[in-house]
Amino acid sequence: MVTLIRKLEARRKQLLAELRLPSKGLPGSLAQSQRRCGSAGCHCQQGEGHLSWALTYMVDRKKRVDHIPEELVSAVRRRVEEGNAYKSGVVELMAINAQLLILERRARKQQESAAKKRAVR
Repeated sequence: MVTLIRKLEARRKQLLAELRLPSKGLPGSLAQSQRRCGSAGCHCQQGEGHLSWALTYMVDRKKRVDHIPEELVSAVRRRVEEGNAYKSGVVELMAINAQLLILERRARKQQESAAKKRAVR
C-alpha cells in the first residue's frame, strides 16, 4: 500500500508540474459531416454531400454546435486537442486525489489498529 501511495503521489506531482491551462484551448469535439445544400441541380443531390465541419460543446448545460470554416479546421483541431488534454489531466489528478484519500485513510486505520495491539501486549 505504501508503494502505491508513493506512486500516486509521484504521478500527482508530475501532473501538477505539467498541467498548464491552455489560454486558447477549446472544449468539445470537432466533427466532419456531409450535407446536401438543397439546390436541385447540385452534385450533392446525386452522390456525396458537401463537406462541413462543426465544433460541438456545452455552455450552461446546453449543447452548442458551431460551423467551422475549412480554413480554420486545423487551428481549431489543435485548440480542441489542447483543451481535451488539459481536461484529461485534471480528471486524472482528481482521481488520484480520491484514491489517495481512501488509501491514506486505510493506512491510518491500520496504524491505529497496530498501535492498539501493541498497547494490549
